[in-house]
Amino acid sequence: MPGNRSRVHVDNKNAPILLQTIIYNQIVSLGYRPGQELVVLCVGTDRSTGDALGPLTGTFLKKTGSTLSAYVMGDIDKPVHASNLDDSIDFIRENYTNSFIIAVDAGLGKKNSVGYIDVKKGPLKPGTGVNKELTRIGDMHITGLVNVGGYMEYLVLQSTRLSLVLNMAEIIASAIEKSVSALTRDLSIID
Repeated sequence: MPGNRSRVHVDNKNAPILLQTIIYNQIVSLGYRPGQELVVLCVGTDRSTGDALGPLTGTFLKKTGSTLSAYVMGDIDKPVHASNLDDSIDFIRENYTNSFIIAVDAGLGKKNSVGYIDVKKGPLKPGTGVNKELTRIGDMHITGLVNVGGYMEYLVLQSTRLSLVLNMAEIIASAIEKSVSALTRDLSIID
């Protein structure tokens, strides 16, 4: 994989494998330690097609059941959104004190960025696409760029194609599940 590539397009037939490698490398480069709890915080709402990326990803991750060695917060049944984000962060800080947090959210971008899944170091800045200032969270974050930003963001999120969001959520969930499994396997060899 070339240099510091940190994004994959949803239409790339190798997207799940490429994204898995990016996520795995990012977790390792950020100093994840054996025994550290993994938390995947999926941010968004089921009331907006474009903003459902996080809850759909969380739902897919929870369907993996006990095979995922991570706590998943935020799904279609119990989404984490602007109204309960701070309570969710407090819950994580109180119950997962030694955690490594991967935050997942939808984003808006330039026209030529729509369809890309970005993986970045540092905390997620939820609400940026709709000009909200919300609490930052995460050691790293994954953002699916679901539509064009810059004008009438709420309406744009409402009119985002569900097909794109669903495909992105499946790819992100698969990549997280496989990278966490590989990480767990690799670190158990080191122990």
